Amino acid sequence: MAREHASSLPSAGTVVVYRGRGHKSERNVRVIAEASGGRMVVEAIGRQGVPVRLTIKQENLLPMQPGLFD
Repeated sequence: MAREHASSLPSAGTVVVYRGRGHKSERNVRVIAEASGGRMVVEAIGRQGVPVRLTIKQENLLPMQPGLFD
């Protein structure tokens, strides 16, 4: 069975925006890998300043806005 959303998956190493549950909380994360069930493994900076890995739904990832040098 072919995946329909395979072309929209961000590749590993891509920096994207993760929109949390409240839709007001957004953070920049780096995609590490694709997990099962439409989820992605991402890396973010945790509350104590250490990198943490999270597994989140792919639908909560948004592309980055154009930057200063784009």
